[in-house]
Amino acid sequence: MDETKTLLSVWDEFASTVNNIARFQQENILGKASRSRANDILMAFRQRYLVDERVKRSLILLVKGRCPTESINCILYFHTAMSDLLIHDFAADFVSGKFRKGMQSISVDETTEWIKKNISAGKTVSPWSDNTIERAARGLMSALRDFGMLKGLKNKQTSAIYVPVGAFCYIAFYLHLLGLSGKSLLESPEWRLFLLEAQDVERLFIDAHQMHLLEYRAAGSVIRIDFPDETLEEYSRVILEREHRDA
Repeated sequence: MDETKTLLSVWDEFASTVNNIARFQQENILGKASRSRANDILMAFRQRYLVDERVKRSLILLVKGRCPTESINCILYFHTAMSDLLIHDFAADFVSGKFRKGMQSISVDETTEWIKKNISAGKTVSPWSDNTIERAARGLMSALRDFGMLKGLKNKQTSAIYVPVGAFCYIAFYLHLLGLSGKSLLESPEWRLFLLEAQDVERLFIDAHQMHLLEYRAAGSVIRIDFPDETLEEYSRVILEREHRDA
């Protein structure tokens, strides 16, 4: 995450994505001794955060505007999961499922078996070797540890991370742009990425309503959620201003 925030903080908004990436490579912005390692990081950075122009502009705005660390970390985790199906399903299905059952410990062997089941179910283009599966399992656990969803070095434990209201609103608005509204937004399975239960999500919507970041109305089973802006960048600016006002 630190490397991602470094790249976003030095992004030249007057240059193209291609030119920015080329500059990062030429100037070795990340200070990596290995060019191949730097290129791997830049490839992941591009895939996760630069494909959607709306996301790119909003993240640059939030990072350069010094969005609080906890909020920007949640947002980066969300976009990472949304761009990587393996990370998404591991967090939203496997880790979330264990957490809801009160099973906190997660091992490499369990993760390996989960990947094998997904391969058997035809969720990969082709079969994977045992070595690839083990590396993927360790990579998944390391990724979720880096984002705070798992804790521990060797033996990992599930950990519900704190989701600030500002980050929650950003994610809710992004899901709204994807077509979710009302009850479908409230009950979106994407909230499982953060191990949030239905009552947690509703409480966050109520908190956001009280902070005038959105309008949340519930009348029985009818849910209405309205946002004050139409673009992700505009709404990110509103969230950023509110974060600084409350700091």
